[in-house]
Amino acid sequence: MNAPVTRRNAVFGITVAATSLAAPSILRAQSAGRVVVVGGGFGGAACARALRRADATLQVVLIEPNKTFISCPFSNEVIAGLREMEAQQFGYDKLAADGISIVTQAATGIDTQKRSVTTVGGVTLGYDRLVLSPGIDFHFEALPGYDDAASEKMPHAWKAGAQTLLLRRQLEAMADGGTVAIAIPANPSRCPPAPYERASLIAHYLKANKPRSKVLMLDAKDSFSQQRLFEKAWKELYGDMIERVALSQGGRVTSVDPATKTIVTEFGNYTPDVANVIPPQRAGRIAEVAGATDATGWCPIDPVTFESKLVKNIHVIGDACLGGGIPKSASAAAAQGKACAAAILALLADRPPEAPRLTGVCYNIVAPGYGFSLAGNYQPRGDIFAEVEGGATSPVDAPRELRAREAAEAERWFQTITAATFG
Repeated sequence: MNAPVTRRNAVFGITVAATSLAAPSILRAQSAGRVVVVGGGFGGAACARALRRADATLQVVLIEPNKTFISCPFSNEVIAGLREMEAQQFGYDKLAADGISIVTQAATGIDTQKRSVTTVGGVTLGYDRLVLSPGIDFHFEALPGYDDAASEKMPHAWKAGAQTLLLRRQLEAMADGGTVAIAIPANPSRCPPAPYERASLIAHYLKANKPRSKVLMLDAKDSFSQQRLFEKAWKELYGDMIERVALSQGGRVTSVDPATKTIVTEFGNYTPDVANVIPPQRAGRIAEVAGATDATGWCPIDPVTFESKLVKNIHVIGDACLGGGIPKSASAAAAQGKACAAAILALLADRPPEAPRLTGVCYNIVAPGYGFSLAGNYQPRGDIFAEVEGGATSPVDAPRELRAREAAEAERWFQTITAATFG
């Protein structure tokens, strides 16, 4: 059995947990079983917490290399100088207090035959069910010239943390009259509306501090989520400060040269003062190690149970999975985490899982006190999630009072989801 999880061993290391968890997975006849969750973001943490709270006899292990989670939602406000990084940071103490064993190491190997996970420190953890919530990694091969080294000159800021602050510092150092270029990839990608929110908030910063500057979006898409709402806000708030070059206009970025900070598109080259390059994406690396990714780089799943269609006893949630109509967002990941937990509990009890109905909401802030949202409901339909009736989008022609209320609602949503997941 697991050693008791205390605040000390959860925060300062894995010595106690690693020793006890190296044993083979406990048989269901002896206990409710063991579920290992890899990835402590919104999806993984929500899943681990839901599992443990539903069944206190279940051994739940969360493998996450970082002691502090840094939230992507609202990180665009950090880039624009409207928020400090500390407001984005959350620890795992409360999950440990729930009885979840926290292993602060990266998962590096998965043996699907033995049903075990190996960490970078050599710890081997057996499982009855494994949940992968690894988020995204970058598909560098799809964008020649871009890699980790290039990101130090042309930051992506698509994983919140050091890159977020790097992009902020570059904006602060740019002279008035400069150009900020944002390279936007095709879908699927993490939080599809977020690049447009970022362009908006960077424009807000520039309007207040460097008003002769501009924002240039080089977009691999012709259309995007909530486009009419964004474009109306840009016209109202920023005039001609924001320019977007769509796919059909030659906006798709084909390569970059970090030495000269050049962005190459199908119809021309750009050398901006600040280059925010968001590369194409795929599922986090551990999903590929597990054999759960297909040719797309993402993970096909059974939408009822979130179990991988490629590997038995492994479930995939959050940004890494092919979810059909459901977006890759924090709200969707947390909802998937809870639904996956319910499915796993049913499977461990030899009961048929119920088809989930998931609700996701996406807020976008384009200026302080100016927000709008998109809410959707999703259910399994065939092999994917499909959007069903009941969703809602903010009206395009709405008074500023409504925009202000939605901006306040966005902040309340963030406080609620982070408290429910980490607090």
